Amino acid sequence: MLIGDLVRKKRVCFHDSFPNWEEAVKASYRPLLDDGTIEPCYIDQVIASIEELGPYIVLAPDIAMPHTTMGAKGVKCSAISFMKVEQPVHFTQDNPENDARLFFSLAAQNPEEHLENMKYLAEELMTEGLTEDLLSCRTEEDLLKLEVKYGQ
Repeated sequence: MLIGDLVRKKRVCFHDSFPNWEEAVKASYRPLLDDGTIEPCYIDQVIASIEELGPYIVLAPDIAMPHTTMGAKGVKCSAISFMKVEQPVHFTQDNPENDARLFFSLAAQNPEEHLENMKYLAEELMTEGLTEDLLSCRTEEDLLKLEVKYGQ
């Protein structure tokens, strides 16, 4: 299960709230920035993509998958990080369908790896009950319990 791997690689974080979606996106990439997987310019590209294209990263209510469509400048290797936010992050003011509390932030060196990461993540998120369980997690230990519950 992906989430257990992310815990072991220290690519998860938890927050209460953010003043805006830009700060949330920056925080969601902090684990990848801290471990040297990405450079700050990649986060800037992700934010610029969302500003240009709108909240395309919100895949379903409560689930965002930040990534950029502009290429992979500043990505040293492909990776995913996970962030859980207690208060929903609003990507638009008028549509709660564009709110997110679970962030799976992607960094990929090429389009093939990017699509592979998205496909794998989408398949895992289709596991019945997983989204609700992720929303109730508050610690890394809670995430590891889900790994046991849902198996490898």
